[in-house]
Amino acid sequence: MEEARWYVVHTYSGYENKVKANIEKAIENRHLEDQILEVRVPIQEVEELRTKKTKTGEEQVWKSVQKKMFPGYVLLYMVMNNDTWYVVRNTRGVTGFVGPGSQPMPLTETEMFNLGIQAANMEADVETRFAVGDTVKVISGAWKDTIAKATAINPAKMTVTIEVEMFGREQPVVLNFTEVRKI
Repeated sequence: MEEARWYVVHTYSGYENKVKANIEKAIENRHLEDQILEVRVPIQEVEELRTKKTKTGEEQVWKSVQKKMFPGYVLLYMVMNNDTWYVVRNTRGVTGFVGPGSQPMPLTETEMFNLGIQAANMEADVETRFAVGDTVKVISGAWKDTIAKATAINPAKMTVTIEVEMFGREQPVVLNFTEVRKI
């Protein structure tokens, strides 16, 4: 059996929650619970400044609201095969998978990390990836091509701390796992 990956589906704007509910119902009806494992509509908590009318005039108030991070998109953690593709693609409100042409393209490890999604095996694999004292090479960002020793590992945040020389002193720099490679 193939490995489950994260895919992105494009929907009509404003139909994200309806599409999620429709896909979940199709999963239940067709018994695809072992192939389509999760359906997400990413939301974030934001503070908005609202004007509130009072008896004495108007008052500015900060209100916490939930907003969709990606209007018009739904994330799916699924095994891609003909059955799952057909069910998702033919769900009311879905306009298609994100990818070149009609080919669904799974999210990369970096994209998943930036969305706050951890690969199922990623956190368990942390100890084998990096250890304090390992020599690592930075492969992207401002410190690209820097070679340094890992001084701290944070598996929960998926970060590694290295020491780099700045202004004649060793300074700690925290990087994502996706920005460094063990050498």
